[in-house]
Amino acid sequence: MAKQDYYDILDVPKDASDEDIRKAFRKKAMQYPDKNKDGDAAEKFKTVNEAYHVLSDQERRSKYDQFGHAGVGDGNGNFWQGFEGSDIFGGVGDIFDSFFGGFGSQKSNRPQRGDDLESFIDLTFEEAVFGAEKSVNIRRVCKCDSCSGTGSEHGSSPVNCSNCKGSGQVKRSQSSLFGQFVQVVPCPNCEGKGTIITNPCKTCNKLGYFRKESSLIVTIPAGIDNGMKIRLSGEGNVGFFGGPSGNLYVEVRIKSHKDFIRNGKDIGSTIEIPTLGEPEQLNIPAGTQNDSVFSLRGKGITDINGGSLGNIKVIIKLVVPTKLTSEQKEIIRNLADNTNVDKKILDKHDWFGRIRDSMSR
Repeated sequence: MAKQDYYDILDVPKDASDEDIRKAFRKKAMQYPDKNKDGDAAEKFKTVNEAYHVLSDQERRSKYDQFGHAGVGDGNGNFWQGFEGSDIFGGVGDIFDSFFGGFGSQKSNRPQRGDDLESFIDLTFEEAVFGAEKSVNIRRVCKCDSCSGTGSEHGSSPVNCSNCKGSGQVKRSQSSLFGQFVQVVPCPNCEGKGTIITNPCKTCNKLGYFRKESSLIVTIPAGIDNGMKIRLSGEGNVGFFGGPSGNLYVEVRIKSHKDFIRNGKDIGSTIEIPTLGEPEQLNIPAGTQNDSVFSLRGKGITDINGGSLGNIKVIIKLVVPTKLTSEQKEIIRNLADNTNVDKKILDKHDWFGRIRDSMSR
């Protein structure tokens, strides 16, 4: 399940001031830690606390605005930063973390899979029927080309954090009304990474990642239908800490055709029939045979004796093409050969037989 947006959690707009965020957090947090009997009160409080500690810090907030949840964690409770509870409630956030296990207590620099992305592509009716190659432009998170994702300027490398000895975690002891508690939390000095960048990359400012416009070629398979999605594995956002990249899902939108209507694998058509009044649209279903008769009821002549109106009879005449390419001829042969109808009937009544006869002359 996707994580809820931090701004939505605190009910503040994306351009909210620091003071607005602080007030919103205070209001939200007051709902949970005291007398709330709801069984998930602790989880709700931790969610509010997490949102506040991201949006109240300018660097964290900047990463979140640029990369979403991937910029501050992996979406599974493991974060780059240690959220150490709220100071405006006298450490009540720390007490809740102690009782309910806290969040951010696991090492945060394990491999994290990149986010999946979605895009759209418009196709003509013919491109959907016969297949095509199309390009799609996407904006995705990529590794910085200058530092290859390390965040350090070329020629230098991150160094182990002296505070946590490279583990990314530290123990924290705390006294409260309930006694002494010891927690393992992400190291605040290195933000749980275990390393510190001493010479930041000038291109990405030690983030190691940035958003980049990319153009990809998408192979459209013949017969694709409207609303279907094509998966391009590994073409989503890049993963963090050596994790795999996400996927790109391209949804196709097929433009309507002036003559044909698609119904699954079948193709029908609509033609305009002249009448004594306004023209009428007649749907020609797939598989319609030569000399088939359709009726436009009530569009004929008035009965002189006061009866109902007559009908317009529409007789279908299939036009046999006279000039076919070798590829088109092969398609016709295959259609005739694979049709589950007696070949004598085809030759006598069906236009496949007539086309086949014309090609053999």
